[in-house]
Amino acid sequence: MPFLIPPVRHRFLTQIINIQKPKNILHSLYSSSTTSPEVEELCKVVSSSIGGLDDLESSLNGLRLSLSSSLVNEVIKHCENVAPSRRLLRFFLWSVKNFSLEDKDFNHAVRVFAKKKDHTAMEILVSDLRNEGRPMESQTFSVVADMLVKLGREDEALGIFKNLEKFNCTRDSFSVTAIVNALCAKGHAKKAEGVVYHHKDKIAGVEPCIYRSLLFGWCVQENVKEARRVIKEMKSAGIELDSYCYNTFIRCLCGANVKRNPSGLVPETLNVMMEMRSHRIAPTSVSYNILLSSLGKTRRVKESCRILDLMQKTGCAPDWITYYLVVRVLYLTGRFGKGNMIVDEMIESGLTPDCNFYYDLIGVLCGVERVNFAVELFEKMKRSSLGGHGPVYDVLIPKLCRGGEFEKGRELWDEAVASGVGVTFSSDVLHPSVTEVFKPTREVKEFNLKECKMAKNSVNMKQNNFKGKKGKKIKSNKKKYVSK
Repeated sequence: MPFLIPPVRHRFLTQIINIQKPKNILHSLYSSSTTSPEVEELCKVVSSSIGGLDDLESSLNGLRLSLSSSLVNEVIKHCENVAPSRRLLRFFLWSVKNFSLEDKDFNHAVRVFAKKKDHTAMEILVSDLRNEGRPMESQTFSVVADMLVKLGREDEALGIFKNLEKFNCTRDSFSVTAIVNALCAKGHAKKAEGVVYHHKDKIAGVEPCIYRSLLFGWCVQENVKEARRVIKEMKSAGIELDSYCYNTFIRCLCGANVKRNPSGLVPETLNVMMEMRSHRIAPTSVSYNILLSSLGKTRRVKESCRILDLMQKTGCAPDWITYYLVVRVLYLTGRFGKGNMIVDEMIESGLTPDCNFYYDLIGVLCGVERVNFAVELFEKMKRSSLGGHGPVYDVLIPKLCRGGEFEKGRELWDEAVASGVGVTFSSDVLHPSVTEVFKPTREVKEFNLKECKMAKNSVNMKQNNFKGKKGKKIKSNKKKYVSK
């Protein structure tokens, strides 16, 4: 979804709210009554920003502690999101030199660095894991493969999968499913199908999961032909299709049609929904929302309103996201009256939307310079007894003041102060001497109606004269031709 400040997409305006950090993060994390003094001391050393890695190891050598597997795991757990990745890696390697850690501790460390997306640290530990002959757990391989594919190193993930025997890890249904899911999540469906083809004997019992992943992988690429082929194979294999499979295919179909054939969005999607009903799977609001989202991208207003009516007629109850998608495309195309009517219809039906519904639509109205409509929508939000008004004040008050409506901005400011809502700007915005009022850069010229009519008549006269002269020339040329 697009959000309150129009150019920024997929980021709700709730992020405007300030989050105050504690003054002493380390103290707040490690001063818990359940944390032992040894763990707290080690965490302070590892998380310290003073000195380099060699200084860190010297400090660790100076501590008089009895290391244990549980102590090392506790330190890694507490420092995972606080300490720099390199310092945490040096601490773990120091622990390996000074204490004989178990295989599960090594696997836990690999998973931690994989989740932190530290490829270098993970590669070092995976290499040590292999050289020392320690077994790699299936869960560890799943996390490592997922991280490598997300980093664009899918060939490296496949290389580890092909050499699982060297890591003392069994190549079973779990590992096959893990690599297939990781590849398909990023659209590498062809490579995933190669894995499935060579390990058909390993996927017994997990075929539904494998096929769903393959379907998702082709849909990421918006390859409708291959996605349809996977659905046919699922039917022939006796695998029951559910709403997830069809919704995934609808998303693929709509994504492809947005780019290549926008006029085919509605008919082709409705055909898929008919197929769903033939398999006794009723389309849900999620199915229609996928279609409405694509219609909004192509600004197809009439089709969006028809789909909303169709949902109500077929007994599929629209949710607040459905109304949001329809109202948004109406606002973006200048149908403000129709959009307000649909918002009122939603409220009358007893549906209470999320705060993000109002956040985004108010942002759209501000973006198209319809602040008065945005204020009216904000009044509806306040009547719905929803909280979280702070982000709206942060947008509306400066917007009104920059438009020259300082009185309305002052009213909203006083309202926010009276209700105890904090804003992220100072009261200087309310002063005309400080806030620069927006002036249109384009000059608007006023024309007299009589002058416009006279100009139009003179143009018509010139056109008629030109046609008359052209006709005379043609006649004279004909006479000359006949005489010759």
